[in-house]
Amino acid sequence: MVKVEEFPLSSANFLPGYEILETKGFVYGLTVRARGLGGDIGAGLKGLIGGEIKQYVKMMEESRDESINRCIGHAKDIGANAIISLRLDSDSISANMQEVLAYGTAVVVKKLD
Repeated sequence: MVKVEEFPLSSANFLPGYEILETKGFVYGLTVRARGLGGDIGAGLKGLIGGEIKQYVKMMEESRDESINRCIGHAKDIGANAIISLRLDSDSISANMQEVLAYGTAVVVKKLD
């Protein structure tokens, strides 16, 4: 997993403390995860009594991290060293599959003194 200090990310159209030297273009990272039978059973029981479903929270956190890291990989492949306007999107593909997409604009930046 890439550390943000090593590859700056921003949901804004700029990176505070950096100058954007070049825009490389649109980048994305996608993952699709399926919930396991054990998670579905546990979630079904939790749904009856209410509360947070920790198995799904963990799955979605892992999916988010995976999609962001794939987006960073895409940006590196085209010569960028940062991403601005980073966004996340999620959708259900089927009853037990979830997609998570990270996308943004790959840029080349220089840290300001």
